[in-house]
Amino acid sequence: MIDPRVLTEQPELVKAHLARRHDGEAASIVDAVVDLAARRKAIVGERDDLRAERNTLSKAIGGLYKSGKADEAEAMKARVAEGAERIKALEDELSTLEATIEGHALTLPNLLHDHVPDGRDEHDNVVVRTWGTPRTFDFEPQAHVEVGARLGILDFDRSTKLSGARFGILTGAAARMDRALVDFFLDTHTREHGYTEVSVPYIVQAQAAVGTGQLPKFAGDMFRLAEPLNGETAYLIPTAEVPVTNIHRDEILEEADLPVKYVAFSPCFRSEAGSAGRDVRGLIRQHQFHKVEMVWVVTPEAAEAAHAELVRNAEVLLQALELPYRTVELCAGDTSFGAHRCFDIEAWMPSQGTYREVSSCSVFGDFQARRMNLRYRPAPVDGKKQKPRFCWTLNGSGLPIGRIMVAILENYQQEDGSVVVPEVLRSRMGTDVLRPPQA
Repeated sequence: MIDPRVLTEQPELVKAHLARRHDGEAASIVDAVVDLAARRKAIVGERDDLRAERNTLSKAIGGLYKSGKADEAEAMKARVAEGAERIKALEDELSTLEATIEGHALTLPNLLHDHVPDGRDEHDNVVVRTWGTPRTFDFEPQAHVEVGARLGILDFDRSTKLSGARFGILTGAAARMDRALVDFFLDTHTREHGYTEVSVPYIVQAQAAVGTGQLPKFAGDMFRLAEPLNGETAYLIPTAEVPVTNIHRDEILEEADLPVKYVAFSPCFRSEAGSAGRDVRGLIRQHQFHKVEMVWVVTPEAAEAAHAELVRNAEVLLQALELPYRTVELCAGDTSFGAHRCFDIEAWMPSQGTYREVSSCSVFGDFQARRMNLRYRPAPVDGKKQKPRFCWTLNGSGLPIGRIMVAILENYQQEDGSVVVPEVLRSRMGTDVLRPPQA
């Protein structure tokens, strides 16, 4: 959520950020919030004046009775009662008004970092660096769907029978690779990168998704439970970011305990409502997939360095797997709703002759922390306790299992239909090469 003071006191600044995002419709929401905030200010002023008058009159009433001026006292009591009734009406209006303002504010995207490049969509993203050289094949490389089918390890026909489109069944070596990748990613992040592993619920109440920015704007991209959970509307998680970032919701952390660095494996569930027709076949874009997620909670001053480290933590995994990739900074028009700044890491996909995103590493500023009331208390200054400040949050894929499996099957495929197993996975897989079954 944008700082309410910035939103109401610097609306043109907010609109300038929306213009960079090419989000013209949201400008009218800013105007509505400004108008509502002005009304709120007037209500608060009138209410406070009435409260002050009530206090003054209440003190005077007793004196009037003592001095025998009962008629004046009764008239003053009537004024107090009338004022109390007006205060109640103002507070009811204020409550409704504040809920409306918050509802509007929750639909506005984050302000952008000054370094975010201008641009409208993914074609305007800026390549920061590349690693590895895409392999030159002396045969026509196949897509992972065909590679997996020849190996007998990917089955999309039977999964359709079970659940419909955008699901898959991993068999034998694919299931082992799925598990091996999860272990490899978690072991690297916990043993080498200093993360604390957490295992979190895969169902969250709506407030958790509001906290990280999925709700209310992207409700159509989530799977909602048909029945309330513990009396609350609940959803399957679209990413472990949601429960992990909310671990410290409504808490005040100590600066000495920051940064907090969590890593979590989870299945992810997405309706993909905004991607109709894209990547329907295969593992690229599914309703259910596995992912390892990294989450940081930091001070504002530490966020830039933390963001750079977060990106490196994801890149190290691709380097270890020897998968060519590039890192791009997203332009303003392609930066996600909640992100302040974002770098995507894209792995080379031979069958498509292009790079595809496998990790999105974002810093959110205090956007999420404000929504979930996540704060920290700075260290004392000259022995004086400091007021709590909002934390900054970051997260990144580290990494998605399905898309990395796609990259492995395509980059390591051989002409005879076999697939060489990346060296770092061989001990976990128990084999060096995946071979098609004998006819």
